[in-house]
Amino acid sequence: MTKIAFIGAGSVVFTQGLLADLFSFDLGHLHIALHDIDPERLDTAAAAASYIAKDRGVTPRITAHLERRAALADADFVINIVQIGMNAATRIDFELPARYGVRQTIADTLGIGGVFRALRTFPVLRGLAEDIADVCPDTWLLNYTNPMVMNVWYLKALGVQKVVGLCHSVYWTMQGLSELVGVPYEDVTYQAAGVNHQSWVLRFERGGENLYERLDAAIAADPELRRRVRVDMYRRLGFYPTETSEHSSEYVPWYLAHATEVERLRLPIGAYLEIVAENLASYEQTRSALKSGEPVPVESTMEYAPQIIHSIVTGTSRTVYGNVPNTGLIGNLQTGAVVEVPCLVDASGVQPTAIGVLPAQCAALNRSYLNVAELAVKAAIEHDPRAIRQAVMVDPATAAALPVEQIWELCNDLVVAHSNYLDPSLRAALR
Repeated sequence: MTKIAFIGAGSVVFTQGLLADLFSFDLGHLHIALHDIDPERLDTAAAAASYIAKDRGVTPRITAHLERRAALADADFVINIVQIGMNAATRIDFELPARYGVRQTIADTLGIGGVFRALRTFPVLRGLAEDIADVCPDTWLLNYTNPMVMNVWYLKALGVQKVVGLCHSVYWTMQGLSELVGVPYEDVTYQAAGVNHQSWVLRFERGGENLYERLDAAIAADPELRRRVRVDMYRRLGFYPTETSEHSSEYVPWYLAHATEVERLRLPIGAYLEIVAENLASYEQTRSALKSGEPVPVESTMEYAPQIIHSIVTGTSRTVYGNVPNTGLIGNLQTGAVVEVPCLVDASGVQPTAIGVLPAQCAALNRSYLNVAELAVKAAIEHDPRAIRQAVMVDPATAAALPVEQIWELCNDLVVAHSNYLDPSLRAALR
């Protein structure tokens, strides 16, 4: 029997998609162990899991646990999808910076929102790492929780060996690019590498044809395409970034700090708050439908975790994109930093691919991103509250928006606002 533990299973919509994917594979007898600290959400997740299993014609063992170690005990795989502080904390991450004039769109990866999302998550990750070491030391930890780079970097610093961060941005970027150039995705070959939410499409081909030439023609023919941040970045840098314009705008100093650029590129300030509201509505609809016995539509998601589990359990080889420590994988990014590269997966596990070096301009932006992540992890590992401020000081978008004294004051405000979630050593306001 293969045991898969879901940590943060109360994220019901995401849990549903992952389970639908898992149940589409022939994995033998499964034990799905669901954990959440919210009893109502946990009950809803368990009901959804049972519904999906019946709908897909499979009969896994499904258990629900308010106590994390019980869910983890002897797990072969752990899927981490926690969101610490939920909607209320996310709203703080937007509203407090906005009072200082800092614009954000998603705030879950970099920027001041990404840094504080990480700081809220690190204490839970520490507990998770300790539990894994005690009750399932040989498990594969498959992390979906953002900020991806900071969280995986922190887990590796704690000594977790078999961890990989997973994100669908490369896959969906290539789906979108294939549609733009009028070539079926199945006919496209590509390679991307960099850091999560800021990787670069290094190769984009069909047979011997360079599909970047078709992309250039599509952009030249459509002025509206030129009003996308990622297209603007591609035209200037020469390589297409693998994340949405909303995300991409937050990792550089050129866009959000300037009202004219926000208008030119149609950037939706606070977009993630709308996503949060939609997710909450979806949860309520699912909970209501399950209680009343109504159908619950669940579609497969093409996420990587179920594919990795299938490959390791059955020995089926496939390539996915994973976030792993840079052990010579990308020569011009920091050693030990978490990078996103293609990974071969089979019965041996997840095996990253060495890329070589990135184009210099792409590596330069990745290094700026990684500087922020490194300092945020340093703050938690070394219990150094000054490193929080230093992380935000070197963040490109925040530094473009605020003078350094206001950055310091904003960090103080956020430390106080999130103090219940932070490590005690990081809760002090610094003057």
